[in-house]
Amino acid sequence: MAAVDEKVTKDAWMKQLMNQHVGRADMNKLIMNYLVTEGFKEAAEKFSAESGVTPSVNLDSLDDRIRIRQAILDGRITEAIGIINSLYPELLDNDRYLYFRLQQQQLIELIKNKELEKALTYAQNRLSERVEENPNVLPELEKTLALLAFDNPESSPFGELLHPSQRQKVASEVNAAILETDSTPRLANLLKLLLWAQEELDKRKVPFPHMTNVAEGSIDDP
Repeated sequence: MAAVDEKVTKDAWMKQLMNQHVGRADMNKLIMNYLVTEGFKEAAEKFSAESGVTPSVNLDSLDDRIRIRQAILDGRITEAIGIINSLYPELLDNDRYLYFRLQQQQLIELIKNKELEKALTYAQNRLSERVEENPNVLPELEKTLALLAFDNPESSPFGELLHPSQRQKVASEVNAAILETDSTPRLANLLKLLLWAQEELDKRKVPFPHMTNVAEGSIDDP
């Protein structure tokens, strides 16, 4: 352990962190946290039974997120938006880019189903509003509409938009946004604790690498 007056470099600090051993119990907790975070209820139930780790939340509370995720993975985007608006009425109002991503996915679904006239109408009536709100999404919309120029859009340069992985991306973005909404108070408390700990170490004149950007996890040398 470094003396109080000994300077701890960023490299030494990170090396100490990397050398920390994670026990099986802690690893099991991390796995459970991942399953709960991603909304894998059935896997979390089985893992709990096998490992003895108790989930940090009631697993029944995952049902709503699972419903939303499954609707997106099935291409039922309008239904997913309806569920979100019912359960989290302020989410899409506050996160307009996420709303764009869902509507963009609905446009992709129409193109995938060869409903080209409906796709154009939908883009004009719905997505044009998102572009007016945020012109930065225009390239993404143009990329999606470019699919209409190809007889076989799956083989086009933008064919990845029609791949199931695209639905998975959107489902993950929605899941993350819901989690952030649900966990904001806890995250705020953790942030306060981190800042308090750094302040206490500063008072004791302990040189240590500071986390200067909490959002990015950036650490600077003392």
